[in-house]
Amino acid sequence: MAGGARFRNMNTRGSTPNKQMPKKETRPLAMDAAEGSIVIKAPVTAVYKCWLAFEDYPKFITVIKRVRKLDANHFVASLSFNGRQHETTLEMMLCVPERRLAWRTLADRRAPDHFAAGVVSFASLSDQSTCVTLKLTSSFGGAVSRRIDKYLHNFKRLIEKQ
Repeated sequence: MAGGARFRNMNTRGSTPNKQMPKKETRPLAMDAAEGSIVIKAPVTAVYKCWLAFEDYPKFITVIKRVRKLDANHFVASLSFNGRQHETTLEMMLCVPERRLAWRTLADRRAPDHFAAGVVSFASLSDQSTCVTLKLTSSFGGAVSRRIDKYLHNFKRLIEKQ
């Protein structure tokens, strides 16, 4: 029988059908999410270019202490939360020039309970004005909504002083 699957001599006897699988003890991640927007007096090209410079994140995202580029889509970030140091790998998942960036942290065996993801959108309001919207989800703890406002204001100061 050409192209057909063969199941001859297969042992199809496995575990007893009514026996329950052992339950994995997992607890759901405590996730915190927030969104914020700010208008920056700069053209969308300049705003996008500055946000794309991951190595500059410590200048406006205060929990990030250092960022090191691994390749075009992966970065290692050193973070400081609640007096503890964390290191995580960030993956750029989406990059639409001058419109949107999305990233997430990758699973880490040293900190399997830590996860963060973000999306930042850029909307040109005029030749010299851009609306930046940041959405952030995190299990690292802390008040994400307060941090988003702080990060956006820090970013605005960074851009507008240039």
